[in-house]
Amino acid sequence: MSSLNENKNGNSFCTSKNEKSKAIVFGGPTASGKSGLALRLAEKINGVIINADSMQAYRDVPTLTAWPSESERRKVDHRLYGFLDANRKCSAAQWAQAAAEEMRKARAEGKVPVFVGGTGLYIRTLEEGMSPMPEIPENVRAAVRARFSAEGYEAFLADFLKKDPSLRLRDPQRLIRAAEVFEATGKSIAYWQSLPSVKAVDADYFNVLILPPREVLYERCNVRFERMAESGAENEVKELLAKDPPPDFPIMKAIGVKEFAAFLRGETTREEAIKRAQQMTRNYAKRQTTWFTRRFRADMIVSDGNFEQILTKVLQFLS
Repeated sequence: MSSLNENKNGNSFCTSKNEKSKAIVFGGPTASGKSGLALRLAEKINGVIINADSMQAYRDVPTLTAWPSESERRKVDHRLYGFLDANRKCSAAQWAQAAAEEMRKARAEGKVPVFVGGTGLYIRTLEEGMSPMPEIPENVRAAVRARFSAEGYEAFLADFLKKDPSLRLRDPQRLIRAAEVFEATGKSIAYWQSLPSVKAVDADYFNVLILPPREVLYERCNVRFERMAESGAENEVKELLAKDPPPDFPIMKAIGVKEFAAFLRGETTREEAIKRAQQMTRNYAKRQTTWFTRRFRADMIVSDGNFEQILTKVLQFLS
């Protein structure tokens, strides 16, 4: 038995209820233009856009994290934007579960899921699954981090190696994570990582990598942050800080929070804060570019914003 999905432009896609779901994924560095292309595609194929950016999941700083505009959100249904408060965390596995549910809803509505975002770990977890890592109780997490702060890296590492001598971790964050897992479960993080990967949903993906030339990308990073600063990003940071989220929470790592916080405390000028945030944005775009070129299974790479080429390939995939 099959159902016929037809969009307003007359394109139709026949999908069997027994077939895997199909989804389009736009990945790439920040300011690459992927959101605009995803919006145009979603309009053409009766799509729903699902956020795959860890910072855009937070409701507190929509300008600073470059949410789609209100007019763009009216054109096409956008999901998983702003569903988290500043005082919450969201792992890649939790996001993948939420994304899988949105995919199921989209399919039931006869719509095509169109993912867009620059958080590579989210996308990889959705497409490839991950080892069934246990959730860590907050009291365990807090106790381990307090002990790390009190003891320092070297003493903490020495103590941890007595419990789990199989690991050699140089990065402090990875060490803390391994200690949290061991404290909560009594088993090495290596054990959990050795278990077979589990997917939140079984689906076929068409991956589009948006990768403009580096000089173009960096200029977009600069211009976009200037626009953010002109559009109220500074006030968003002020209101965020009033909530006093823990400094190690993800939202506090959004580019611009630290820089505008320094300005609000009188430690730097507004101009210097903006310049610093622009530099951090360019650095982040460079790291994202490296990740996506090495780890993202791209079905096509677009460097010039050629929408017609994307549309043709996507229609072939959906058909």
